[in-house]
Amino acid sequence: MIDLTNRAVVITGGGTGIGAGIARELAMAGARVVIGGRREEPLRQFAESVASAHPILHAKLDVADDESIDEFFGWTVSQIGEVDILVNSAGVNIQNRTIDVMEPADWDRVLRINATGAYRCMRAVLPAMRRRGDGLVINVSSIAGKRAIQLGGVAYCASKFAMTALGTAVSNEVRREGVRITNVYPGEVDTPLLEKRPVPVSQAHRDSILKPEDIAAVVVTICRLPPRAHVPEVVVKPTTQEWY
Repeated sequence: MIDLTNRAVVITGGGTGIGAGIARELAMAGARVVIGGRREEPLRQFAESVASAHPILHAKLDVADDESIDEFFGWTVSQIGEVDILVNSAGVNIQNRTIDVMEPADWDRVLRINATGAYRCMRAVLPAMRRRGDGLVINVSSIAGKRAIQLGGVAYCASKFAMTALGTAVSNEVRREGVRITNVYPGEVDTPLLEKRPVPVSQAHRDSILKPEDIAAVVVTICRLPPRAHVPEVVVKPTTQEWY
């Protein structure tokens, strides 16, 4: 297994939820972690809560904005060097999810963040990875990117299917150049995204589903694999989840 000490890691959407869970575990494994997100205060609070050998660094990042991405990755490279591992974990959903009530602006926003945002961040790190012949990109998608489920909604499912195709297609281009791309498909996870559900989620339901640390454990295992081992995709779902 690969030692993650001093590996340079970027995690988008890293201040809360799955992104934060992954950031914590990779930082505790010795990696130099930078997290990005649109809200600076949750980033700061989370980063300060992790007592790792290398303090987690943080900066504002809007994956829907080209200028923000350029500034973020330029600053990141100046702090920790070229990125070894990128985790695309930034994602949103909306409450009005059916085609009859969803506004076109909501569709554009979800696709711009979940799908195009992942593309833009991959585009920022792939040239250096290909030049070095080494690198790993992990796209945190959703079971909604494997099966269009009503629970996820029209825009979210479309964005996650796009993310699936993005990871697979780019992997076909770079897999012989030492760069690996993994699509991770979590089922229901207890994160702040649940607060966007059309119907409120009970505490009992939250207690029965996955936690961010469950997804983090899978991601860290993938990060530790030697370059000869590629995990194209992995589905992780709670035992209580019947669909898929």
